[in-house]
Amino acid sequence: MSNPIRILVVDDDPQGAERVSALIRSSHGGHDLQVDCAFSYAAALDALLAVPYDVALVDHELDTSDGLALLREAREHGLQTAVVMLTDHGTEHRAVAAMKAGAADYRHKSSLTRDSIVDAVRHAAALSAKAIDRRRVEDTLRASEARFRTLVEKSSDLLVLVDAAGRITYASPSAERDVGWARGTLVGKRALDLLHPDDLAVLSSRFAQGLSAGESRPMEMRVRRQDGTYRTIEGVVADHLRDPDVAAFVINARDVTVRQALEEQIRQVQKMEAVGRLAGGIAHDFNNLLTAILGYCNLLLEDLPAESGMRSDLEEIHSAGDRAAALTRQLLAFSRRQMLQPQPIELSSLVEGMDGTLRRLLGDGIGLVMALEPDLPVINADPASIEEILINLAVNACDAMLEGGRLTVETTSAELDGAYLRKHPAVIPGRYVMLAVSDTGEGMDALTRARVFEPFFTTKGQGKGTGLGLATVYGLVKQSGGYIWVYSEPGHGTVFKVYLPPLDEAFARDVTPEGRAHAGSETVLVVEDEEGVRRLGTEALRRHGYAVLEARDSLEALRVVEHHQGIIDLVVTDVVMPHMTGRELAERIRQARPSLKVLFMSGFTHHAVMQRELGPGASFLQKPFTSGALARRVRELLDSTTPVP
Repeated sequence: MSNPIRILVVDDDPQGAERVSALIRSSHGGHDLQVDCAFSYAAALDALLAVPYDVALVDHELDTSDGLALLREAREHGLQTAVVMLTDHGTEHRAVAAMKAGAADYRHKSSLTRDSIVDAVRHAAALSAKAIDRRRVEDTLRASEARFRTLVEKSSDLLVLVDAAGRITYASPSAERDVGWARGTLVGKRALDLLHPDDLAVLSSRFAQGLSAGESRPMEMRVRRQDGTYRTIEGVVADHLRDPDVAAFVINARDVTVRQALEEQIRQVQKMEAVGRLAGGIAHDFNNLLTAILGYCNLLLEDLPAESGMRSDLEEIHSAGDRAAALTRQLLAFSRRQMLQPQPIELSSLVEGMDGTLRRLLGDGIGLVMALEPDLPVINADPASIEEILINLAVNACDAMLEGGRLTVETTSAELDGAYLRKHPAVIPGRYVMLAVSDTGEGMDALTRARVFEPFFTTKGQGKGTGLGLATVYGLVKQSGGYIWVYSEPGHGTVFKVYLPPLDEAFARDVTPEGRAHAGSETVLVVEDEEGVRRLGTEALRRHGYAVLEARDSLEALRVVEHHQGIIDLVVTDVVMPHMTGRELAERIRQARPSLKVLFMSGFTHHAVMQRELGPGASFLQKPFTSGALARRVRELLDSTTPVP
């Protein structure tokens, strides 16, 4: 059963309204009709707003206004009811005004008959149905347009339309946001004017033959932002010029600047790792040579009388060897293959020894000022780590002084009290040794200061830094039990202050001098594939009274252990050797001699290898070492009551 036709008759004369209603009912036999009456302007408007009438027959003259006003107000409320205007005094002018206002028909009351009223109602109902259908289609289109507009405007992808003249006709909000232009300012600009000059030539060549209708091609280009910088976008461009609904090149892309920067950082890190592996390998081999050079130099100095003229020559050789050893430590620090070996350090002396290295690093345009306080408390830190901290801070300062300037390195003691703790609550109060590195460079703003220790954060141009230098400094300071803070303002330079805890005075004084105090009579097996290092270790230990067995590699060491009839108190072995590692050798030997102690030595100390090869609690001696250092470490291990790991 179909829905009834809903009709509203509006007339301030009840008799006139009833007459029209009766004509309508008689024409349809009363079936499939709903006929209501309203006798005033206000009642009619309320009825129209309350019920979705299909047709309204409205008298032109109403109590407080007229039918045209009611029609207009109904349309203002969005009502689509078809209106037939009725009048007792019709004129052509009134009829035209009614039709312009949106009336479906205009009839004289005096000429109304059953047939004419049927014709008017059917005509108006048909118009009403068409209007409702049109409204429904329009609503659907508006909803669809709103949905797709929301998708475009909320999408992180960029959508740009460029007409045949090369001008931008539409740019999505994401395009304006990522490209960095104010809302609405991209429309009307020539698209080619926004491209990087180098990319313009490449794209012109690629699209020289044009696109087929609807064809898409990939593209990557740098787009100029409003501030003059460039962002890289990647996507596709499609030719829809022949589509009348679009009539444009459609560019769909996304900003890949951050992704490419991260990829470049990964490549830089990989390159740094490759260079680090090379540097670590060089340092390993170099340390073997230095061990022999410095070791035999020490042996000769021990044998020479104090008045010998050769002592000064040997001391020069030893000094050069020490500088070479410092260089290998820096190589290992650069490659991050240096296992931390804390030891008592006088900070000012260590920094003073780096004077030449820092001056070469800074070059001629930057002056170096050393303000080193003597007799500072001894700190317990790894020398290579402190050197790496200082080098990285100096490099950072150098990059901030492109026009030249002054670098000041200061050491002093500092008391971090309650006032300092209020600004830095993580600090443990007390006495510290401070290393300060300050420059006269361009300085940093608050945002840069807040992120300066983040890995991969850098303010340098592309390809000019990895963003790892200060992050490495922060990590080394923390590993050393210290704190680091940065003080800087734009245009006023930068100061980095490193606070390191002093070593307890009892421990600082307890440094046994090298010499015969480390002598012994135990039996020691020295396993080393580098002949010079092996002979040095053997000679040094024999001079200190030890009985020494030698082995050129791990296989020979196993044969020595198998055939030696007496006790072997200690094995001194290289970590990296042919056939098997030092760790594997120790495990094989301990199968027969479980309590045997082992001292590992190496010039190549990658932290991951140390963890994997030696494990926690292993005893280790870093190359290069002096004969006295070897004897001291051997004596300490022999006297130790710590269980074998």
